[in-house]
Amino acid sequence: MELLLHSIQLDWPVLLPIFLCSLATIAVAIDRIAFYRANKRNVIEFIPRLQKNLATNNLVGAQNLAVQCGGIIGEVTEEAVRIFSEQKKGFSRSFDIASALATRKLEHRLTILGTIGGVAPFLGLFGTVVRILYTFQDLASQGNQSAAVAMGIGSALIATAFGLGVAIVAVVCYNSFQSTVRRFEDDFQLIKLLFLSFADSEEDSNVQSKSSVAL
Repeated sequence: MELLLHSIQLDWPVLLPIFLCSLATIAVAIDRIAFYRANKRNVIEFIPRLQKNLATNNLVGAQNLAVQCGGIIGEVTEEAVRIFSEQKKGFSRSFDIASALATRKLEHRLTILGTIGGVAPFLGLFGTVVRILYTFQDLASQGNQSAAVAMGIGSALIATAFGLGVAIVAVVCYNSFQSTVRRFEDDFQLIKLLFLSFADSEEDSNVQSKSSVAL
């Protein structure tokens, strides 16, 4: 504890950026956790209900179901219903645009965590190097004092430990949130495939009807 207080008193200008990175990591983590929980939906129950509406060509029911679902899944589904009713042939490209915009919302602020995860260890290493340089300077001016040298080196290593700790937390949060984003993207693909299956079936029925008329 004494060593930690000694490090804070002497190296606070170097430790301050790492401390700010830790605050930013906590703030982004809380924000993303709250956002993902607010938008979490049971897609396993939602997809069959949506499929029943599409099977009967009940687009109004599908629209209402999307509104009831809410969240980012509901928004994407609502946009998919609109695209499906207006342009079935270009559905895939238009839906990809809508899902990409939704993915951007999901990935919002994640670059902060990635940057902190890469920068924080170097900030800690920089603090360690600076403190060791000052320790050698004190050693040269005051002579061989083993206690002072040990205190200086121990204080220097705190900056590295602090930087590594912040980086580890940031990287773990970043990877965890990226995994959550990928699960949402998989849900978007399920919705896309569902709509495409009905769009293809309608095109096939139209082709068969035209061929029967021609005969």
